[in-house]
Amino acid sequence: MRGEPGFFDIDERLKELSAKSDDLERLNAIVDFEIFRTDLEGAVPRADRAKGGRPPYDHVLMFKVLILQSSHSLSDERTEYLIKDRLSFMRFLGLSLAQSVPDANSIWNFREALTRATIEDRPAIEVLFKRFDAALTKAGFLAMGGQIIDATIVAAPKQRNTEAEKKDIKAGRIPEDWERNPAKLRQKDRDARWTVKYSKAKPSEDGAKRIDLAIPAFGYKNHIGIDRVHGLIRTWTATDASRHDGAQLPNLTDKSNTAGDVWADTAYRSAKNEKHLADNGLRSQIHRKKPKGKPMPEAISRANGKKSKVRAFVEHVFARQKGPMGLVIRTIGLARATVKIGLANLTYNMKRAIWLTTKTATA
Repeated sequence: MRGEPGFFDIDERLKELSAKSDDLERLNAIVDFEIFRTDLEGAVPRADRAKGGRPPYDHVLMFKVLILQSSHSLSDERTEYLIKDRLSFMRFLGLSLAQSVPDANSIWNFREALTRATIEDRPAIEVLFKRFDAALTKAGFLAMGGQIIDATIVAAPKQRNTEAEKKDIKAGRIPEDWERNPAKLRQKDRDARWTVKYSKAKPSEDGAKRIDLAIPAFGYKNHIGIDRVHGLIRTWTATDASRHDGAQLPNLTDKSNTAGDVWADTAYRSAKNEKHLADNGLRSQIHRKKPKGKPMPEAISRANGKKSKVRAFVEHVFARQKGPMGLVIRTIGLARATVKIGLANLTYNMKRAIWLTTKTATA
């Protein structure tokens, strides 16, 4: 058997990974992670080390660990293991084989600190997202061609609560039994909510009408607005799953987009939203609903079909964020879910930036 690998063996293996087009290496080349340093250091201050102890890990290093974790949908323990196991992960983080790797507790603590952190009274993850969006704009990826708005459900672990506990949660109260048992309270999600996702059934081949599907879901929602030209997420917000999609439209419209068209499905059409768009100089391309008890007029049907072709790209965004089982937030509380959803949106933009840059270079 061969002995321990030497420097040249590892260097040769890394060259082979580069030849196979290592996405993480490309991400390091395209994204200047130092743009996040000032915000990270302000948001997550370090404890006074006058009493000694292990030196804390670098802020940018830990943020890149969270990007890795989000990109591969990993638990804290699995993230620690794969950093130790994969040369591509170590290279992305700038770690050598001899350097220590952040353990699961360090990863959890940093993410928790980021969850609690605010910058100028805004959640830190929102500021970090905007920081990268500004870098994209500076690189020439302006928000262009109008914007597409939509939402997707982000599943959370289901809670098994009694009817009395559910009643207290809906009323904004903490059940008495939970208050007496802090360990149990830490395991309970009081922010996630149930909703029903409707799926329109297509007619059968013989024309017979099929029954529409109503699928219950528990968790949160990721509301996003993307620009039509580049497909980058420009605005986002996180809510519990029961929140109505249409109510989030004012929070998602991007006034920096060079075009005024706004596409969305029928859930966003309301007199209030139409007024908001008009008052802000935006043009509604929101789907129109079928008149109650009447057939859909042919002109509106054709117009909706054209709008659907534009809106289809947002489904591509959500599909890229999800694995075979969907994007699952295995955490408790809206604040933590917001950080994970924000990281997922930021990670998508980073991957999209790689594709856009490569496309531009080969054009």
